Amino acid sequence: MVSKYIGCIVAALVLISVPIAQADSLWLPVSTSMFTDIKAKQVGDLVTVMISEGASSTVKASTDVAKDMEHSNQAGIGPFLRLIPELGFSSGQSSSASGQTTMTSTFVAKVTATVTKVLENGNLEIQAKRTVVTNGEKQEITLTGIVRQMDIAADNTVMSTYLSDVSITCVGEGAVGDRQKEGVITRLVKFIF
Repeated sequence: MVSKYIGCIVAALVLISVPIAQADSLWLPVSTSMFTDIKAKQVGDLVTVMISEGASSTVKASTDVAKDMEHSNQAGIGPFLRLIPELGFSSGQSSSASGQTTMTSTFVAKVTATVTKVLENGNLEIQAKRTVVTNGEKQEITLTGIVRQMDIAADNTVMSTYLSDVSITCVGEGAVGDRQKEGVITRLVKFIF
């Protein structure tokens, strides 16, 4: 009987000395449901916008103008008009011009926006501002728009092409940006001619 107690005590000591195994849960306390994705849906939530915009335009114009004029006059009748000799002249003028302007631009960026308002229909108003300064060059991206919750992917991203009433601005300042501006003399020559 004593050996029975000793066996129980030894078993209890072994169990106490073995570390307790703990498992991490896949469930996050911030999750609203185990079966839904963590996507932006209320004011203050974040959503990543994948900006991929492109624009291309071509304008062509051509003009052809021709003008001919002929005039003749006979000597006048009467005492004063007889002094005017017979007069005649003709002239012709023609010109043509053509021009073409082509513009292509592409803008690709990634910015995280904050939900600022949830509209009555469930759509989200979003807004973002990102400023990056590299080697004295400052680049600022601002974005505002409206996104449907159903357009937000499972990884909480949305393409800029899915935004409504979108305004995307990218402004750069610094040495490179300053070189892109026209000089005073160039502006003056353009103004005069």
